[in-house]
Amino acid sequence: MKKLIKENNKLDWHNLPIEVIMLIKDVASEIGIDRLAIVGGAVRDGLLRQTQNYKSKKQNDIDLVLQGSAIKLAETLQRRLGLDRLPQLRLHNEYNTAEISLDGYLIDLASARVETYFALGENPHVQPAKLEEDLARRDFTVNSIALDLTSSCVLDPFNGRNALTNRQLEFIHSNSVAEDPTRIIRGARYASRLNFELSKTSLQQVRDTLKNWPWSWKHGEPSEKAPSALSTRLRQELELLIKKEQWEVGLTLLQRWGALLLLDQGLQSDKTWNRRLKWATRLGVDPLTAFIAGATDSLALAKRLRLPLHQQKLLSESLDLKKFISLRNRLDKDEKWLPSKWVHELEIAASFHPESVALTISLGIPKWKELLRWWGRWRMIESPISAKELIKNGWQEGPELGTELNRLRLEKIDKEYH
Repeated sequence: MKKLIKENNKLDWHNLPIEVIMLIKDVASEIGIDRLAIVGGAVRDGLLRQTQNYKSKKQNDIDLVLQGSAIKLAETLQRRLGLDRLPQLRLHNEYNTAEISLDGYLIDLASARVETYFALGENPHVQPAKLEEDLARRDFTVNSIALDLTSSCVLDPFNGRNALTNRQLEFIHSNSVAEDPTRIIRGARYASRLNFELSKTSLQQVRDTLKNWPWSWKHGEPSEKAPSALSTRLRQELELLIKKEQWEVGLTLLQRWGALLLLDQGLQSDKTWNRRLKWATRLGVDPLTAFIAGATDSLALAKRLRLPLHQQKLLSESLDLKKFISLRNRLDKDEKWLPSKWVHELEIAASFHPESVALTISLGIPKWKELLRWWGRWRMIESPISAKELIKNGWQEGPELGTELNRLRLEKIDKEYH
């Protein structure tokens, strides 16, 4: 360990679980794995802390690449250490990767590989490779820096340290976006977290690729035919951006880069998404669903991104509610509805889900204030007299009892809020 610190004095190690890493290195060596390296964020952030006084939290997520079988190493570690120290083990045979939780640290083990894209935007075909070749498949030069734990050398084949100094994100090769457009979303994630910008050449690559649209699927075509990088993986990257990063910064960058065209022309032109997401957050609505609600065809986009069925249903109900409000404005524009009328229409006539109403409120449509009053107050009101009390007074169980309870409830709502 002292040798590593001495020979790599530009790396700040204080946030890394050194003992855990060296334990993995020792076990790897015992089973014949001769090269193991730390890659990605841990190395990048270590250099930033040392050279630019970058402040980051303790490194709980570590990415390790090895020449050999990551699955064999993960299984060996669990056998040696037991479930108490290594309770979590997830294997991905297709890519020969493993996710483990060791002494409370989340560690990704990946076999060094090269990737070939037989179809742009689809999942790649992988083959075993050397560590240096693995670095060439990564997204940005700042993420292609590795610390080889075997030789104690820092590997930086694409001059990522220069990009760190300039606080820039530079794609590793000229076909990077075409092969995997989710790299644009990752760029926004890193840029929002690190306060970086895309380099001029990388930004031009984004815009040229989107203009040429090299993927087999195009907007308007059946959503199930969209490649993974324009559907499931695109949603996963957006979820990470919204849930773990400064989403306001990240989405602003994507719009500035013209990258929201990956989703929809309407979202690229949308000037209201910031308000919508802030309201959605306050009202407990999934922010990605609220973001998608501003698309030209939100349902088609939701299906393409493989949003959960519940979220798709909310979008569908929200569209129905928007149509209802629009029709109500045309037919009854001079009539002011009592609260009881709103309650009847939202709960009985159409039975809208509260979350779909909250989603519609976030859109800022006409009558959103009335919808907000229903969501936050009116729907909570109960009849002043319970069913048990009515039965004591001579009412019989059945539909008429329910009708009376509802009448009493609506009467109370009008008295309190009109």
